[in-house]
Amino acid sequence: MAAAAKARRKRRGRVPSVSAETGGQSPFRDIQPAPGSELACALRSCRAALAGVAVFSGVSNILMLTGAMFMLEVYDRVLPSRSVPTLVGMAILAGVLFVGQAVIDLVRGRIMTRIGTELDDAVGGRVFSAVSRLPLFIGQQGDGLQPQRDLDNVRTFLSSPGPSTLFDLPWLPFYLVIIWSLHPTLGITATCGAIVLVTLTATTEAFTRKPMGAAALTAVRRNSFAEASRRNAEVLAAMGMGKRLHDHWQEASREFLAQQQRVSDIVGGFGSFARALRLMLQSAMLGIGAWLVIQGEATSGIIIAGSILAGRALAPVDLAIANWRNFVGARQSWRRLSNLLARLPRDGQPMALPVPRSNLTVDRIAIGAPGTQRIIVQNVEFRLDAGSVLGIVGPSGSGKSSLVRGLVGAWRPLAGRIKLDGAALDQWSSERLGRYIGYLPQDVELFAGTVAANIARFEPDADAEAVVAAACAAGVHDLIVGLPNGYDTQIGEGGTALSAGQRQRVALARALYGDPFLVVLDEPNSNLDTDGEMALAEAILAIKARGGIVAIVAHRPNILTTVDFMLMMKEGQMHMFGTRDRVLSKLFPMPQVNAEGLQPVSSSPQLPN
Repeated sequence: MAAAAKARRKRRGRVPSVSAETGGQSPFRDIQPAPGSELACALRSCRAALAGVAVFSGVSNILMLTGAMFMLEVYDRVLPSRSVPTLVGMAILAGVLFVGQAVIDLVRGRIMTRIGTELDDAVGGRVFSAVSRLPLFIGQQGDGLQPQRDLDNVRTFLSSPGPSTLFDLPWLPFYLVIIWSLHPTLGITATCGAIVLVTLTATTEAFTRKPMGAAALTAVRRNSFAEASRRNAEVLAAMGMGKRLHDHWQEASREFLAQQQRVSDIVGGFGSFARALRLMLQSAMLGIGAWLVIQGEATSGIIIAGSILAGRALAPVDLAIANWRNFVGARQSWRRLSNLLARLPRDGQPMALPVPRSNLTVDRIAIGAPGTQRIIVQNVEFRLDAGSVLGIVGPSGSGKSSLVRGLVGAWRPLAGRIKLDGAALDQWSSERLGRYIGYLPQDVELFAGTVAANIARFEPDADAEAVVAAACAAGVHDLIVGLPNGYDTQIGEGGTALSAGQRQRVALARALYGDPFLVVLDEPNSNLDTDGEMALAEAILAIKARGGIVAIVAHRPNILTTVDFMLMMKEGQMHMFGTRDRVLSKLFPMPQVNAEGLQPVSSSPQLPN
């Protein structure tokens, strides 16, 4: 209990502020908030800056009285006395106050901009991590970049006039009190107008909540169509599918625009009515003030001052309605981000385990694609010792790629466990486990940057010798030094500067970087020529010689000459497992081959508990 109280006091004592200097490290990074509360904690860490904005808002609202007070004094003091020095002195004073107000509003806006930047800086890394990890949990569903857009939306709102309006709204009673002090009748009129405008604001909220949510969903659908079309531009052009995909996109776009139009109509309608009501109220204040002057209950200065004050009192409500769409959008983005970060907590940092050197054990695992309930692979179990090479074969759709995704930890098993030296993969952090695993996926994807950076997995201060060693192991060193800038050649987004075969060989070098213990290759020779296949075979034999483990998915039989064991998949299940010669003898029986020692596997095993 004492330790918990001490921790709470420490957190309360840490109140970082936001200044014009944003180049330093965010103090929020030292805090480990609960999953889903990162945005709220980041905003609370800026509470000193927010308090400053509140103070500036208060001073600004007080200075807003300058115009009304100046007019009141001109009509009630300067004109009756005809004193030019008084007029000049008051004009100078009013000018100074107006300049001061402008400076305060400028500083307030700059502080809010920096609060938005601080918020982005504090949680931007978490959002990027969530964006990159989300497909591992829900698959390729929806708009994968929506969380980043949500963070941009929140930051943009904080930098807009919207939050300043929210700081000004609490000063509405202050202005009403001043108007009441001028005359109760003027106060009653202004109060009634304020009640009507506040009611309009609440009505705007009620009418825009549902269509704004629907518009967000249709926006995700529309963006997904556009992104899919961009990724498959060559397919669309080659097979004439562009018009058909365009029709699907246009249908989603029309639905999105209809929802957006409905929101705009609602906000615009209430906003127009609010502005008209505010103008009517100012005119009413003039009329009632004139009647009070005629009755001898007020001066002419009160007429002008009351009208100006009424307009100023209700201006924040008017602006709130005008900015309501942005406010609702930012609130929805905030909620989606909080839910996402709660769903994807930070990776834990378990105790560091020894470097795996002995074996890989697959214990009756079941694997399904993220975001679905369908099991693709089930009841697979085997064990490989150091220096072993496993070939995974089977017809298309048999679950080979799903199995290797589980072996590298990209897809978590729904049942069973995958272990390195007896420790399940989830006992390592993602960063540490990555040092011991090399993975060449079926669909090779490189990143914008240099060839060396891609091979080194973008490791900072990567060892140049290790990069060259990985390239030599993959047989791609001569190819790389033949590029315009060698290892420093920029390969472009997705590696577009390289051919498919070159990308595959660079990706193989990336998989071999750092001499990982487990190397998993999914159809690594699909785009390789004869020289590339020879280099691949040599790389596999080198891994075997240094005591590593290789699992390779292959359709071409020539690469199987390097394997020790074979696993045949069929309909998502382990159909056959044994040494290479025994499995091949079973697949292609010959009279002189003895299949003794082959491990039979049930064709319909049960899912493990």
